[in-house]
Amino acid sequence: MTPRPLTTSWTAPDRDSVRVRLDGDLDFDTADTLLREVIARLPNTRALHLDMSTLGFCDSYGLSTLLMIRRHADAADACLHLENRPAGLDRILRITNTLNHLTGTTAEAHQQTPQP
Repeated sequence: MTPRPLTTSWTAPDRDSVRVRLDGDLDFDTADTLLREVIARLPNTRALHLDMSTLGFCDSYGLSTLLMIRRHADAADACLHLENRPAGLDRILRITNTLNHLTGTTAEAHQQTPQP
């Protein structure tokens, strides 16, 4: 399987929301760029919508990046929405027990996070 570069298409449906369509693979080679782009757009954002309908592959580094995006969104008091998730991504999220953390509300996610 040949890796596909990740491209992002950003839109702002309203002044408080941003939507990004991910097209390609979210992996070690592409995830850092996505994280930097998200962090740059989080100030003044109340809702971050990641459209994953054309996401190809997500490796463990990509999953780690989604978790970091969730952490940054929570810190910015923004709601994270993972939309149109492919079956393969949902499978990874279920296996790693991160589905509720990444797709639930902020309060639910904090309840799911074990305390040290």
